[in-house]
Amino acid sequence: MEEIRIRLRHGDVLLGDGAWGTMLMQRGLRAGEPPDMACISQPGAIEEIAALYLESGAEIVTTNSFGASPLKLQMFGLAGRTEEINRKSVEAARRAVGTRAYVSASVGPTGRLLKPYGDVEAGEVQAGFERQVRALAEAGADLICVETMTDLAEAVLAVRAARAVAPAAPVMATMTFDATPRGFHTVMGVTVEQAAAGLEEAGADILGSNCGNGIETMIEIAREFRRRSRLPVAIRSNAGLPVLREGVLAYPESPGFMAERVPQLLAAGVQIIGGCCGTTPAHIAALRKTIDSSRQ
Repeated sequence: MEEIRIRLRHGDVLLGDGAWGTMLMQRGLRAGEPPDMACISQPGAIEEIAALYLESGAEIVTTNSFGASPLKLQMFGLAGRTEEINRKSVEAARRAVGTRAYVSASVGPTGRLLKPYGDVEAGEVQAGFERQVRALAEAGADLICVETMTDLAEAVLAVRAARAVAPAAPVMATMTFDATPRGFHTVMGVTVEQAAAGLEEAGADILGSNCGNGIETMIEIAREFRRRSRLPVAIRSNAGLPVLREGVLAYPESPGFMAERVPQLLAAGVQIIGGCCGTTPAHIAALRKTIDSSRQ
């Protein structure tokens, strides 16, 4: 495969995968259990999910390493297994997709607040991200995906960590925004304009948003990113906001509903489209069909 940045410079639109948490729960992950350990305890399940998304048309498949920074793993007494967990997350995805899709190494928030709001130093956070990213890159990930960030300072540390230990790797950075009367902000008060400027300065190659919103709100966020930056934009929306149905959380946006709105994402200049919470292989297959139709 061509390196992903080359594809994007050529104007290609790439399709990512969908949610992983619910898929893992369907395969035996218990509530409160660290999902990242499934790379070791249930590698077959990881390969199965990755293969399902590949078969649905995904060109970018995510590793099961979202919470595998040492600071996050420390909450479960697993910090000492950081390298092992991250390495195995890449290996499982690669076994499933081979060279038919890019393996995107997921790097999520640490779950800790930086000083002065919290109790952790910036240097400790960056050092932890460097441990995680080094393991992911050495295992052969095709790109580093810093995702679901709400604190720009933490997101910048993750991007800088990637640049420090894997300087040749493409880096995608996406943040999670809420719609407010004053525009889009993360829960930490970061605007799209601030995110775009800060992440680009830190060295990200691809910018955008994931999680927190259904696809219609994400179209507006995508337009805002395009106004603020010339870098490729990535959007991975939830299947709507969760609702309770007979005591069970459900996501209301169907595969067809999301697929019908893909042309608006394309018109906004989005080049990487995927799904987050509530999306399934059926959603990805529907997005694939619409993207392919737009190329005809």
